[in-house]
Amino acid sequence: MTTGVTLGVEEEFLLLDSRTALPASRVGRLRRAARREPGLKQEEVETELLQAMVEVATPVCSDLDEVALHLSRFRRSLGATAHRVDCRLASTGGAPLMGETRVPVTGTPRYREMRAAATQLVDEQLICGTHVHVAVPDRQVGAAALGRLRPWLPVLVALGANSPFWNGRDTGFASWRTVVFGRWPVSGPPPFFSGAAHYEQQVAALLDTGVIADRHQLYWHARLSDEYPTLEVRAPDVQLDVESAVTIAGIARGLVVTALREGRRGARPLNPSPGILQTAGWHAARRGLSADLVDPRTDRPSPAADVVGALLAHITPALKELGDVDRVTAGVQRLVDGGTGATRQRAALSRGGTKGLLDLIAPEPAGPDGTGRP
Repeated sequence: MTTGVTLGVEEEFLLLDSRTALPASRVGRLRRAARREPGLKQEEVETELLQAMVEVATPVCSDLDEVALHLSRFRRSLGATAHRVDCRLASTGGAPLMGETRVPVTGTPRYREMRAAATQLVDEQLICGTHVHVAVPDRQVGAAALGRLRPWLPVLVALGANSPFWNGRDTGFASWRTVVFGRWPVSGPPPFFSGAAHYEQQVAALLDTGVIADRHQLYWHARLSDEYPTLEVRAPDVQLDVESAVTIAGIARGLVVTALREGRRGARPLNPSPGILQTAGWHAARRGLSADLVDPRTDRPSPAADVVGALLAHITPALKELGDVDRVTAGVQRLVDGGTGATRQRAALSRGGTKGLLDLIAPEPAGPDGTGRP
C-alpha cells in the first residue's frame, strides 16, 4: 500500500433562510454560534466571497475513512448551528433561488475590490464546490502531474455535477456552477505544464496582463496550491452527501498518484488541445452522466459509463496501492446507477416540488442534537 500520500478536502455550502429558502447573509452569526456547538471549532468555519456562504476544510488526512469522519462531523455540526441562526445548510453547487436583494461580500479589501471590478460576476458567485488537496513531493513533479491529469478533469465535472437549478429555473445543465465559474478570465481546464518553471512562467505571464489581481484568481479546475505542498483539484460541485464527496476525493487522489507514477516512468502524457478540453468540460457540465462524454483517449464521444470506466481503469493501480479500490469503485457505481447530485435534485423536485428539493439539498436537523443526513 502506498503511504504518505495525504489529502484534505474543502467543502463550500450555501446558507438558505429557513422560511424563504433565499440566500441568507448570516455567516458572521453562524461563526459566532459555532463556538457553542460541540465538536466544532470556530476557526474551522471559514468565510467565503459572499456572506451567504461558508467553507470548512478537513485537517491533513491519511485515508478516506478519516476524510469521511471529518466531513460527517462538519455537516452534522454546521447543520445544527445553521438551524440556530434560522438557516439551512445547503449542499448544492448553485443557488436554487436568489431574490432581488444582492448578497453582500465578506468585508475584506480584496473582496470589495473584486465586486467593484466585476459587479455582476461577484453577485452571481452563489456557487459551491468541492476542493481536494493531494500532497505532492515538490512543485516540479506537482506541475508535471497537473499536466498529466488534466485530460480527465471533465469526467470529474460530470461525476460531481450537482447544480441544475439557478434562480428558480432548471438551467438545462447538470453543473451550472461550472458555467458561472467559467466566466472568470482564468478558469476552466488548466493549460499543459511540463514542470514548475513552465507553470510559473505561464502564471507570471497571466499576472503581467493586469487582468487578474493575484494568484488566487487562477480559477482553473486544478492548480498548484500556493499555501500548501499540494495539487488542488477544484472541478466538482459540492456533493449532496458525504459518501459522494469521499468518492470524489478518492478519485482525485488516485488521479494525482497515477500522474506522479507516470512521471517517474517517463510515460507519454495525453495532451488534448485547449479547445478540445474546453469543449469536453462544457459538455460534461451540460449533460453530467446522462448521455455521452468526450473520451480523453480519443477526443471522440463515448457513452458516459464507458468513459467513467476508462477513468477507473486508469487509476485502479493507484487505488489498489492506496487501499481505496473497493470504496471508490462502489462509490462511482452508485453515481452511475443512482445518478449524480443533479439527477437526484431533479427527481426530488419532480416528486415533492420545492419542499422536496429543499429537504434533499438542505435537510433540517432531525432533533436537538442536530443529527440529520450526513
